[in-house]
Amino acid sequence: MAFVFKRPHSRYYHAGFIDKNGKRRNASTGVTSSKQAQKIADAYEAAANKRRSAKQVRDVIADLHKEITGEDLTAQSFKTFSEAWLVTKGPEVSAATLVFYKNAVNKFTLFLGEKANEDITTITQEDITRFRNQEAKTLASKTVNHDLKCLKMLFKAARRDRVISDDPSEFVKTAKRTQPTTRRPFTTEELQKVLAAADDEWQSLIRFGLYTGQRLGDLAALTWQNVDLERAELRITTQKTSKSLILPLPPHLLERLKEAVGNKVTTGPIHPSAYESWKQSGKTSTISSQFVNLLAKAGLRKRKPHRKSANAPGRGVGSSTGGLSFHCLRHTAVSMMKDAGIPEAAVMELVGHDSEQMSAHYTHVGRDALKKAAESLPVL
Repeated sequence: MAFVFKRPHSRYYHAGFIDKNGKRRNASTGVTSSKQAQKIADAYEAAANKRRSAKQVRDVIADLHKEITGEDLTAQSFKTFSEAWLVTKGPEVSAATLVFYKNAVNKFTLFLGEKANEDITTITQEDITRFRNQEAKTLASKTVNHDLKCLKMLFKAARRDRVISDDPSEFVKTAKRTQPTTRRPFTTEELQKVLAAADDEWQSLIRFGLYTGQRLGDLAALTWQNVDLERAELRITTQKTSKSLILPLPPHLLERLKEAVGNKVTTGPIHPSAYESWKQSGKTSTISSQFVNLLAKAGLRKRKPHRKSANAPGRGVGSSTGGLSFHCLRHTAVSMMKDAGIPEAAVMELVGHDSEQMSAHYTHVGRDALKKAAESLPVL
């Protein structure tokens, strides 16, 4: 016989019932009255024992919901709801985060196939688990779990809006974390090899990466408005942490910027190709791949294959690359400044360290200390 119960921290009753195969099932009723919930539980059990389709079960529940609450139960496909959800997230998140949400939703939509156009209530925990497992075959666990987190947010919103009564993603666990790729600093010789293989724009990006310690996305987004040549400063707001930074430019980088400007009044991007790539996608994956190819050209890393196979590791998964990437320039800056005896507080302030726990140990670092830190880096 069907019964009702409450989960911890939930105000709604859940239905417990046995299907025709003798398997116990649980489903949210979406109501707070035990009597009303029992009616819905009985309807669930009756539908399950008659092997009704998902649409027939939903019709039964929709009728009961209308009878009990006086409100119609909203019916939407996953595709329809996800598109509307993305629109609502637009004003709430950064452009880069919105791009990430769109990519995660698109991947799940493709995985569902025709089911994406069916009622969102037909999506099960098994569907989401299979999607997670499929991604885990070719992607790093960090990427898999980010996509899963996005789906959990979407289905949580669907339950909040009463589009679904039970969240199929609620009990899907994250993927086991894979062994992270070991990053290491560049040596001076390696930096010289990369610069020798690079064109003018990449030489500039590499120098900015080393002398400011900033991430590739922030450097690709730079325009001349971020640079104050008179004060020898770079002013940015980081994309990852929204932290505003005013960074001193060491003389050797400043001189190169002045040479690039000449007598021109420049207002556009400092690195046009990288800026265009970042602007179009909101991501740095294409630019990162270009840097990998540059490392390969310099003989410091194996060339990245154009196609992935089911057996090939995903981005960041078990790649035997010597641990070098653009992000390693950030590690290089930190390592070189510490070797030069620069206080850790100044080093962390210069690179815009985003750890609250780390920052709690430091006081504000003055401009002179930052200038000394920047100038401690070697001229390349």
